Amino acid sequence: MAWREEYRTVPVLMVDDEPKVLDAHRRTLRAHFDLHTALGGTAALEVMEAHGPFAVVVADYKMPDLDGITLLARVAALHPETVRMILTGYADMDTAIRAVNTGAIFRFMTKPTDPDDLVMVISAGIEHAEMVRNARELEIVRRLKDGFEQTLHAFTRLVEFRDPYTSGHMDRTADIAVMIAERMDMADDDIAGLRLGATVHDIGKVAVPSHILNKQGELTDAEFSIIKAHAEVGAEIFTGLGVEWPIARMIREHHERLDGSGYPDGLTGDEMLLQSKILCVADIIDAIITDRPYRHGLGKSEAAGYLLEGRARLFDAEVVDIALSLMDEGRIREPGD
Repeated sequence: MAWREEYRTVPVLMVDDEPKVLDAHRRTLRAHFDLHTALGGTAALEVMEAHGPFAVVVADYKMPDLDGITLLARVAALHPETVRMILTGYADMDTAIRAVNTGAIFRFMTKPTDPDDLVMVISAGIEHAEMVRNARELEIVRRLKDGFEQTLHAFTRLVEFRDPYTSGHMDRTADIAVMIAERMDMADDDIAGLRLGATVHDIGKVAVPSHILNKQGELTDAEFSIIKAHAEVGAEIFTGLGVEWPIARMIREHHERLDGSGYPDGLTGDEMLLQSKILCVADIIDAIITDRPYRHGLGKSEAAGYLLEGRARLFDAEVVDIALSLMDEGRIREPGD
């Protein structure tokens, strides 16, 4: 573990009951860390209250007012993320075991300690603290993502409740989109975002009257205009949520086409996200092969023909080629297969 320049700003507390020892620490360590010192355990608690928490606390063991192990146990209770170390001239196995069991000690060092070694040990403690903090932050992010995904699925069920013909459509579209993205070697995190975006791509249909969603006959121009608004409505629902994935854009763009003939913005080519290009192909496949209010499912051969007709004109050529391969391989199945 090497010392790093950024450690100069990391707060470290050295605790000892001998002023000369603290003077030596100040001379050797203040160039490497944001160093604080405390003369004894009681003073250390006062320093922590005034300036803490510290990334690392290094305490002598044998101090008259409050021994190091008891002090570090207090530190563990007050600031569990602080890395705690013992530096003592009274080393024996019983003391070491007590230190580990009581104070959750990261390192148990004996005096005298080479200054360079002390710098390296404290640096290792800082690195350990960073790793623990990063792990906890990742766990928080994971839980937030899990909660967000559950919310998205709740939205999906709401749409399906109002439009039984789309029951399962968004989930199936998500499965197809993910298979395509995996063949394209898309990054795992981008695939995760694509799955979520695909899972709610029709969420804007909550604003469409049920009698239009479930109409058996052909839609009028006015009714189709209302249906088309679902891409904008859905995007608006997810705009400003602060999630890392471009879910709002995927929702808004899933009916766009490469030649600009799509809606709502008439985007062309590279103006569309790759995720949106994948989503629109996946959406079309499931829409064609499954039953709709106005017709029965048309099958994979019809879907393949439609995609080939629009390849490189309406739809991304690579996405179409991968989708066709997946259908040929039986990875994309018709209902009842």
